[in-house]
Amino acid sequence: MALSLPAASPRTWRPSPLWLAVPGFLLLVVFFAFPVARLLVLSVQDTETGAFSLASFARIATTDVYIRVLGITFKIAGYTALFSLLFGYPLAYWLARMPDAMRGRMLIFVMVPFWTSYLVKTFAFMLLLGRTGVVNEILVGSGVVSQPLALINNELGVMIGMVHAMVPLAVMTMLPVMAGIDRRLVQAAQTLGASPAHAFWLVYFKLSLPGVAAAGLLVFISSLGFFIVPAFLGGRRETMLAQLIITQVQELLNWSFAGALAAMMLVAALVSCWVYDRVFGLSTVTGQGSDGKEATGRLRLAGLAVLHGLAGASAFLAAPVQRLFGARAGRAMLPAVSGAVIVFLVAPTLIVIPIAFTTSQFLEFPPPGYGLRWFETYFSSPLWVSATIRSFLVAGATAVAATIIGGLAALALARSNSRWNGAIFAFFLAPMIVPRIVIAVGLFYLFAQLGLVASDLGLVIGHTVLAIPFTLVTIAAVLKSYDTRLDQAAATLGANRLRTLFLITVPLVKGGLIAAFLFAFITSFDELTIAIFVSGGVKTTLPKQMWDDMILQLNPTLAAVSVVVFVIVTALLLVAERFRRSP
Repeated sequence: MALSLPAASPRTWRPSPLWLAVPGFLLLVVFFAFPVARLLVLSVQDTETGAFSLASFARIATTDVYIRVLGITFKIAGYTALFSLLFGYPLAYWLARMPDAMRGRMLIFVMVPFWTSYLVKTFAFMLLLGRTGVVNEILVGSGVVSQPLALINNELGVMIGMVHAMVPLAVMTMLPVMAGIDRRLVQAAQTLGASPAHAFWLVYFKLSLPGVAAAGLLVFISSLGFFIVPAFLGGRRETMLAQLIITQVQELLNWSFAGALAAMMLVAALVSCWVYDRVFGLSTVTGQGSDGKEATGRLRLAGLAVLHGLAGASAFLAAPVQRLFGARAGRAMLPAVSGAVIVFLVAPTLIVIPIAFTTSQFLEFPPPGYGLRWFETYFSSPLWVSATIRSFLVAGATAVAATIIGGLAALALARSNSRWNGAIFAFFLAPMIVPRIVIAVGLFYLFAQLGLVASDLGLVIGHTVLAIPFTLVTIAAVLKSYDTRLDQAAATLGANRLRTLFLITVPLVKGGLIAAFLFAFITSFDELTIAIFVSGGVKTTLPKQMWDDMILQLNPTLAAVSVVVFVIVTALLLVAERFRRSP
């Protein structure tokens, strides 16, 4: 008698976790990739006929003014990256050596300047460095100089403002890599006979190079799209590419030429990313460690030769310095330099606070008297109040959308082992790498066709595109330490994936979700580039209103508004950091 085998049960289809990233993927395709690609297409089209034309690029190549602006842009971006690394590396190194609890508290002095609005920081430097500013008043009053120094409206002013804005980004990018370096490796090198200088340069610094290169990359790309600092702290000779793009779009409506300028900026950013990815791997941009790539051949040998030279020079200089100042002074040098950098980051914004309470009609320091006159002007102005309310509403909607979309994408990448994870992660990270001015101009052209210019919905969409990378990185960092066996236990007890998500996963990572929400809120609340184009002069946000007032005339009301923005951002940041670090 033949035995019949039981029929095989049909295999249950289970969707891939990557489906969770589909909403964010579609949003970025429609409102990021497509507008940027459309802008690039416009750059090779004739304005009148729409036919293929390279006239815009030929105009750039044959006009001295545009060639000079390109050179100025790349020069300032390069110098900003260099000096941000020089100032930021000692601070990041000092913070990396601290215990975790102390490092978290000290990092606030880096995070607050990082998230503080560029407008507020630029306004602070205008008060500090102007001909009648705080620095010149002190120098002239103390007799150090006989007449005020030219500290702004030149390249010096631009470099001060941009380095101040970019040092926090450099520190925050280098710090995760440095904190992950085992300091026992340096001790082992010294045990084997290496001098402290050789152990630092050939062991510690070499291991920190991915973080240093990532910081240089992000600072350089971010600096390419700057326009706030050069507009207020520079002169005509410091005009940068982003300022030309704004002029071509808002005043001349020359989309083809604006697209060509944006294309050159985008190509520079993409080439920088390609070179970095070939050497280190793009994952180190978010502090995830190296992809295992390492420079080989002549590049590696040249790098090692440079490190040996730096180590030898440091060792040569260390001996006489130590004899002259003593070992204790040498150990105090790093905290002293780091403290000076922190003062450089924090002091400018703090100067604005007493000026906001002045009773004078002019911006002067110290104020002749103190009162709440300019805060009353701010809160009694329908224009300022409506701009503030709109900023809160847009930031709230942006934070909700970005947190949901970024959270789903982070969960998808954490649960999936697909070979597409790297490409998806890079695509979601792209809005942080592509210069904002390029995204803003592309969205403006798209929104003009969709009727979303001068609408709150347009602002929310644009801000969400910019905020998604921050929410993704924040939530992904929390999910790294999440124990997936808890989800398996819930499934064993009969819970489906949806119930597991809302009853197990979300409650356990709520600290990271709240932090991501607040980071997205701050990103939107402080955002100006999208607002300049999408607001259309009607749906004015608080940063856009500040921009308009700063262009017309500096006044104490701006100081009061700056203090309000600074207090709001600092409070939200402190709450976000507390939730982000909570277990």
